[in-house]
Amino acid sequence: MGNARLLVVEDDPDISNMLKIYFSSLGFDVDVALRGNDALEKTRQVLPHLIILDIMLPDIDGYEVCRNLRTSMRTSHIPVIFLTQKDERSDKLQGLELGADDYITKPFDIEELKLRVQGAIRRSERESLTDPRSGLPAGRLIEEQLRRIIREKDWALMDCRISQFSAFNDVYGFVAGDDVLRFSAMLLGEIVDEFGSPNDFIGHTGGDNFIVISSDEAILQIKKSLKDRFDEEVQAHYNFMDRDQGFIQSANAEGEMVRSSFMKMMIGTISPKEHLFSDIREITELAAESRRLDTPTGV
Repeated sequence: MGNARLLVVEDDPDISNMLKIYFSSLGFDVDVALRGNDALEKTRQVLPHLIILDIMLPDIDGYEVCRNLRTSMRTSHIPVIFLTQKDERSDKLQGLELGADDYITKPFDIEELKLRVQGAIRRSERESLTDPRSGLPAGRLIEEQLRRIIREKDWALMDCRISQFSAFNDVYGFVAGDDVLRFSAMLLGEIVDEFGSPNDFIGHTGGDNFIVISSDEAILQIKKSLKDRFDEEVQAHYNFMDRDQGFIQSANAEGEMVRSSFMKMMIGTISPKEHLFSDIREITELAAESRRLDTPTGV
């Protein structure tokens, strides 16, 4: 549960600061938004694993924030817990009808809130809704998107994999590797926001592998920008000595030191304009084949 990202949307600074201090002490990465529009912008920038959402906000109310989250392909999977002074049955029903996962009224028991937050995140991960490292949709949500697009015509899918990720993990460790996965998820979100639409989908299929579903028109711009920006910005995850020499070294199974190039994003794209698909396995197999043809260069 440690390192899960929480977004607290609360305009009362006493409550928001208290929640930030408390959940940070439990190992959560906590961000705070004082307004509804700020919450939507922060969510687009860095996907939280869960949102604690007040209803009474100074601009748009929590109901509108939740409605916006649930109608966007990018954020519809994020668990939401309403935290509010409204305790009328109709208020609770309205929140739950919008897709909120839970509803807690003020004043609240902080220990109870903690258990509900932990339970909602565990439930999401257990049901294969999100990847615990990136916070992106995973497993079942990806499969649902594949079953949706196979019935449609105007789409393109991008299969992305980080080359040399295993070598990086061997040298820098899994904590640094998880940072790269989070960086990749954030970068994908920024680029899809720039060139795609709110209906585009980004998923984490596991390990160092991601997918993007967008329009056939936008996918080429997304692909080019992702390749260019990833190759440049991922270098910040290496130390200055490795950046200076242009490669890393690690021992192979025989104990010999071998060179590995810096990580790059390998990308394959497919669309129904090029193939006819009868099964979602054909989509994933052809996308992976296209990505494998995108051979990295370097040492």
